[in-house]
Amino acid sequence: MNQKRPAPRKKENSFLGAGFFFALPGLAGFFIFFILPFCLSLVYSLFDKPIGGSFVGLANFIGLFGNRAYLRGLANTLRFIGISAPLNLAVSLGIAMLVNRIIKRREWFSLVFLIPLVIPSGSMVFFWKTLFSYDGALNGLLVNLGIGKVNWLDSALALPVMILIFLWKNLGYNMILFLAGLGNIPKDYYEAAWMDNASSFQVFRHITIPCLLPTGILALIMSIINSFKIFREIYLITGNYPQEGIYTLQHFMNNMFLSLNYPRLTSATALLVVIIALFTQSLLRLERKAEL
Repeated sequence: MNQKRPAPRKKENSFLGAGFFFALPGLAGFFIFFILPFCLSLVYSLFDKPIGGSFVGLANFIGLFGNRAYLRGLANTLRFIGISAPLNLAVSLGIAMLVNRIIKRREWFSLVFLIPLVIPSGSMVFFWKTLFSYDGALNGLLVNLGIGKVNWLDSALALPVMILIFLWKNLGYNMILFLAGLGNIPKDYYEAAWMDNASSFQVFRHITIPCLLPTGILALIMSIINSFKIFREIYLITGNYPQEGIYTLQHFMNNMFLSLNYPRLTSATALLVVIIALFTQSLLRLERKAEL
């Protein structure tokens, strides 16, 4: 019998070449505006000043860990991520499971949580200021109820306020991810569990959670990335030097930029990128293992 010859790969190679050609402008822009500036900042982090400076090696990086403002920003950033990211996962998963049970008008319920994604941060700053300022609407309500005013933005309550703003902004994105993950779970799994008289908690623990693990890891990565964007809201609401509990790494880097301390700014940026890259890579490896 004559063996079939493999199909020619000329057409496939032409498609790959055309795809690379169309992707080239985007790749060029990514290299020019992201990769190249980051590489230049790595070079600047090894000198004591950007122009005519002397090579100091890792002295700028070592000096960061003796800087109280940097350590405070690092601790606050890690604390914010440690609270907001898991909370975002839990709440968005709960909402996704509730919306998934809705048969009619499901898209309308989803739209309610997606609206914050398309509202610019600057547009909402006036609302948050009006709500949480010392003479704002929330304190006015408390006074009418016979309760004293609360300094929401300049006390230990500033962190919960920022977590609330973060959840309001990012719940919809993770909810959509979990809705897609729930839709991909075979219905046969649930039917078999119900036939075995499994409880709701057992179904959630042994079917929903394992099947949603890859989606959950992706949602966790996106939550961590989005948590660094909360700086915009904090900065617009409280300025360069907010309450000590919400002073983040982005505040530190922004203040270093304003003071023209480029070596400290670039070293802090490089260290932050390395930490995020290593953590994200670890989560992606965990996701690949979960899919096996």
